[in-house]
Amino acid sequence: MQKLFTYGTLQNEDIQENLFGRILQGTPETLIGYKLNKIQIEEEFGLVHYPIITETQNPEDTISGIVYQITSNDLHQTDLYEGLHYKRVEVHLQSNEKVWAYSTRV
Repeated sequence: MQKLFTYGTLQNEDIQENLFGRILQGTPETLIGYKLNKIQIEEEFGLVHYPIITETQNPEDTISGIVYQITSNDLHQTDLYEGLHYKRVEVHLQSNEKVWAYSTRV
C-alpha cells in the first residue's frame, strides 16, 4: 500500500469515485515546509485555477490536508489524473511519516 497526502481536488468524493471506483477514508495531517499556491490550467471550457504545493523549507509554512492509503494501481491512476502540470514527490509530514504528494513540476 502507498500513502498519499492530498490538499485539493483529490479530496472530492466524486473525483475519488471516478478515479478509484470508491470513496477513500483518510486521516487529517499537516505538511511542513510547503506553501499552497495556484496553478492555471487550460481545460476544455477555459482556464481553471487549481491548488499546488511549493516547497519552501521554512518550518513555519504548513498545509493542512488528508492522507489516504491507496494501492500502487491507484497511485498510477493518480499520476495520470494529475497529468503534466504536477509531479509526484515524497514529503515528510508533521507526524514524521513519509508519503507521496503532488507538487510543482520544476
